[in-house]
Amino acid sequence: MDELTAGKGSRVQHARYGPGVIIGVKYAQYVVTFMDQGIIEVDKTDPLFEILHIENQSIELETVSSVETSLLKILRLWGGLTEVVPMGERWEGGVMTLQPKDPSLKPKEIPIEAFFHKIVMVRDRLRVLEQQINSHKQLSDEDKINLQQYITRIYGSLTTFNVLFKQKEHWFTGEKGAKED
Repeated sequence: MDELTAGKGSRVQHARYGPGVIIGVKYAQYVVTFMDQGIIEVDKTDPLFEILHIENQSIELETVSSVETSLLKILRLWGGLTEVVPMGERWEGGVMTLQPKDPSLKPKEIPIEAFFHKIVMVRDRLRVLEQQINSHKQLSDEDKINLQQYITRIYGSLTTFNVLFKQKEHWFTGEKGAKED
C-alpha cells in the first residue's frame, strides 16, 4: 500500500532503469526521473519497480487543479464541437445581403447557414462562460450575480436572431424570457 501513496521526492529503484526520484504522481503511474534514462512514467504495479524511501506521502492521487487542467484541455480540444441545432427550413440555402448606404459600393452576401453557425457558436461559448463563472472559486457570490446579469443582457441583445432557429428551445432569452419561466 505504501507504493500507492509515495509522493514527489521519493527515491526509487527500477530493475531496468536504475535509481530515480518521483517527480509526479498520477492515478496509475509515477512520473520518475531516472539517473541514466531521463523522465519515464512507471506503472505503480510494475514488479520491477521498488520504492526505497518515501517522501511527501499522500493519499491524494490526482489533485483538483490537475483534474481542472485536464478538463480545460479537453474543453479546448473539443470546443469546436457543438450541439446540432437545426435552422428553420425557410432559411436553408438562403443568403443574407448587407447593402451599404453608398450605392457605388458592392453589397456583401453571406450564406445564412454560415451566419447561423456563428450565432450558435456565440450561444455555446456564452454557456461555457456562464459555467466558468458559476464554478469560479475566487469570485464572490455578488460578483457572480453581476456577471450573470450581464450575460443575461447579452442573451437579450441576441434575441433578434431567434427567427433563424427551427425550435423555440434553442432561442436566446433575455431578462423578460428569464422572468416568464
